[in-house]
Order: sequence, then structure tokens, then C-alpha cells
Amino acid sequence: MQLYNTLSAEERARLIDEAGKERLTLSFYAYAKIENPKKFRDELFIAWNALDALGRIYVAHEGINAQMSVPAENFEVFKETLEAYDFMKGIRLNVAVEQDNHSFLKLTIKVRNKIVADGLNDETFDVTNKGIHLKAQEFNDLLANPDTIVVDFRNHYESEVGHFEGAITPDVENFRESLPIINEQLQDFKEDKNLLMYCTGGIRCEKASAYFKHQGFKNVYQLEGGIIEYARQVKEEGVESKFVGKNFVFDHRLGERITDDIIAQCHQCGKPCDNHTNCANDACHLLFIQCDECKAIMENTCSTECHEIIHLPQEEQVARRKGLQVGNKVFRKGKSEALKFKNSGDLSTQTLAKAKPETKDIRQKIKVKKVLIGKGEHYYSKSKIGQFLIENKELSVGDKVLISGPTTGEQEFTIKEIFANGISSESAKVGDQITFEIPFRVRLSDKLYKILED
Repeated sequence: MQLYNTLSAEERARLIDEAGKERLTLSFYAYAKIENPKKFRDELFIAWNALDALGRIYVAHEGINAQMSVPAENFEVFKETLEAYDFMKGIRLNVAVEQDNHSFLKLTIKVRNKIVADGLNDETFDVTNKGIHLKAQEFNDLLANPDTIVVDFRNHYESEVGHFEGAITPDVENFRESLPIINEQLQDFKEDKNLLMYCTGGIRCEKASAYFKHQGFKNVYQLEGGIIEYARQVKEEGVESKFVGKNFVFDHRLGERITDDIIAQCHQCGKPCDNHTNCANDACHLLFIQCDECKAIMENTCSTECHEIIHLPQEEQVARRKGLQVGNKVFRKGKSEALKFKNSGDLSTQTLAKAKPETKDIRQKIKVKKVLIGKGEHYYSKSKIGQFLIENKELSVGDKVLISGPTTGEQEFTIKEIFANGISSESAKVGDQITFEIPFRVRLSDKLYKILED
């Protein structure tokens, strides 16, 4: 029996689009003693693969941490697969505020030493002696207490685009860095202050609250379900949002809006902006904030150097990448000297601008019928010609298409002329290498969709 993905991300995206059915993006976690994580992993893969559930999941002897995309029609059956395990009976599922059918395109379940890299020796303290969980209104009430200190246990690139009013936002790149920093900073407040903490979905605070109780803090509280659950309660129960801005998420959306306040700046020009992007240079992929204007001028790159590199022949780009270790640059936007308007550490909730309403909500997007027909291969920048490989269906002059990618975004236009295998043609079929004029840069990660008429 196969316990791994047999479809590429592109193939999976095509099947999702052809099905045209709604999917739910959700997350959950549970700390529990798992004797055989490998066996547990295999059981989950078999059950979830049968339901077309996708996502990124970590399992360890200490529990499970999952971010997933599940077909809405299979949601109840999916919950039954969780209820089959005693430690996941009644588990809270944090359903995303904003949905996207392509949030995850593979089912990846990995066995790890820990479900969160916290750098702690769990044998030195009781990880089950955690802080008091608070719902949204309870969190707001304690937040207003003058004897409360609120701490954001996320990373600097997360808190920069959104955080709670008055929160301490450590200038850190990972969770394990924040623990000793906060412990030292708050040494004088162990007895008489309320330590109120939050993170994206609650899992980091689950461990942090136990750690700080072990360190002698008397009054430790955490936001139940994290920002994701808080946002749901704000929306459904009419609770006032004390969180300002965007909640950073770790799927391709890179964020979901909680309020329409923009509190961050484009790292290149300083304009109000809270949209993250990854540098288009494959030897960089730096995560940073970039406005639409800079995105167009810099073609999704973070620096002049990277902008020059993406215009080199593909062979030369590959040669330059050999031997480079670039993984540590991802999410390290605070470490790049090329970005003049980066902010981290002591952050403000001052509103710099208001986000414009989306022209289409996610449910409208789901109704747009499209089919994946090909992938990007090259872009000739001087002539502004894009090259694609047709892998499914046919494409004809006059067809309306959508080109989509992590850095390209979504661009729609109508095909006016096609060259198939170097020859001017009225249509192209599977296997054809096609080129056509396109006013924006095409990348290898871009997908070509044909929009279907109703």
C-alpha cells in the first residue's frame, strides 16, 4: 500500500479545480503520549488520503500538530478519523477565517522529535501544568487589566503585520529564541502580574505557559485556540477585536485579514502594506513585505542584485545556485540590509492605511470554473514572451486564461496569438510547447489555467 503522494502539486491543483467543490482550511494540535509515532503516521495517511485530505502534519512521541485542507463534504467523516483516538476526542479544529482551495496541495505527514521546535528539555518540568485558557471576551477583559502583561509568542515576521494592542513582540526568528528573552525581561513580575500570551493557533502557548509556570510565574493565561479561534469568535459572536491587522499563516496565503487596519510598510518603499512575498530569485526566496508598485517594478525580487539575477539565462541561474545554502534566508526579512523599511521588536498598532475590500470573496472565487492546462517554463524579458508546456486539454486563440503563482499572484487575460512549437497556430494540444506575449514575468512555479465559460 502506498503511503506517500503519487500526484504532483500541479496535478492535484487540476483535480481540485475540475471537481469544483469547496474545501476547508483548518488546523489543530494535541499533546499526548504516542508510543509509536511511525505507526500513528501511517494510520493517519491511509485514513486521510482516502478522504482527499491534504496538509502538513508533524507527529512525535509528544503529540500531533496539523495544518490541513479538507473537502467540505468529507468534513464530518474527517472528524470521525480523529475521534478514533482517545486523545483527540472532542479536539478543537481551528477553521480559517479566509478559505482557499489551494492552501495545501499535498498530504505530508512527518515524524519529528517534537511537534514544535522549542529547544526545551521537557523532562525538567511538567508540560501538562499549563496556563488557564481564555476565550475571546475573557482575553479582552484581562487584556484591559492594568496588571496584565501580554506577550506575542510568534516570530517577528508574523507580529509585524498584526498583533494585539500593547503586546510585547519579541524580535525573534523562531519560538525557542523567545522563551529565554521573555523570561529574563519579566523576572520582576512573576508574583504580581498576569502573564497573558497568544500565538497563531495555540500550540506554542501550550508549551510556553507550562514553561513559565515552572519558572515561577503565578498567574499564567493563554488565548484558547490562538488568533484563529479568536477571529472566529469576533466574527460570529460580535466580540470587539483587540487584534489589529493581519494574522500570518504558514500556507501559500501567507496571511488572513482580521481587521482592515494596515500597520506595516512595504520594505522597499515604505508605503502602507502588509502583503508578504517570497523573492522570485530561486537562490534567495527571502520572505518580505512588498507593495503592488514595487512588485511590478522589482518583479517580485527583494533587491537590485536579485532583480538582475532573474533576468540571466536559466542555466546561469542554476550554476550560481550550486552549493548555496539559502534556506536560512527564508523568513529572515529582518536580516536583509537591502530592505530599508523593515520593522521588528517594539511594534505599534498605529493604522497606516485601511485595506481595500476584496472585489471577490473566496466563495465567489470558488465559483469561477477553470481547469489547469499547463505550467510555466520560461519568460523572455526583452520581448515579453511567456513559454508554457500544455499538459492537459487544449488552448485556442480567444480563450480566456488565468496565470497563477506564489509571487505572480493571479492574472487574467485573453489569448490573442499562439505559437505552438515555434509555429503560429490557432490552437495548441497536450505536449505542445507554446509561447505568447504576456505583459508580466512568468516563473517556473506558475500555473496556466483555462477559464471555462458557464
